[in-house]
Amino acid sequence: MRILLVEDDAILAGRLREVLEEAGLLVEIAADGSQAAFLGCTEDYDAAVLDLGLPGQDGISVLHHWREHGRDLPVLILTARGRWSDKLAGFGAGADDYLTKPLHLEEVVLRLRALVRRTRGHADPVLRVGALAFDTLSSRFTLDGQPLTLTAQEQRILAYLMHRPDQVVSRSEIGEHVYARDLEPDSNTVDVLIGRIRRKLGRPLIHTERGLGFRLSAPATPPG
Repeated sequence: MRILLVEDDAILAGRLREVLEEAGLLVEIAADGSQAAFLGCTEDYDAAVLDLGLPGQDGISVLHHWREHGRDLPVLILTARGRWSDKLAGFGAGADDYLTKPLHLEEVVLRLRALVRRTRGHADPVLRVGALAFDTLSSRFTLDGQPLTLTAQEQRILAYLMHRPDQVVSRSEIGEHVYARDLEPDSNTVDVLIGRIRRKLGRPLIHTERGLGFRLSAPATPPG
């Protein structure tokens, strides 16, 4: 998952980034409201963590800007303000969830995973495609109930596909959600990583759609 973290406190932003990246998420940081408003409207993120007290443009204004421009990414608000009126303003602007500082950093990970999962229509925290399962709470993959060993990049690609079963995903989409903006790979790199994942799966779960990208689907069940 590719996350936009909007936080002007450099120490907190660094700690959050570390925890989120340890959980296998790709994190990009915006330190002020103007940068956040721009990135949220021009880049493709799976979710955003948005502080309300920002320099230049406050978080509520940023959220209004995103929603007015049709950006429907799930947004988790972080704030030191605990008043109900502030929470009401956040939800009124289009927030999906709310956490008050001081934070339990691991809870931010859990809330984000839940938001993205629900946005994609998954109620169960364990995503399944055939014999392949992804526990979104622990970030662990299993195949036939046995742990699946993957590199960090392989985990990000497979998690992205698991959230979009039976959907065709382009190489550029995969690159955008696995690598930072300044490190996007060429299509051959994505193909190599997909090939490695296929070998580890040992069965036809990832299908190539010629000229379009890849689709993760369970094998068809033979008729009765």
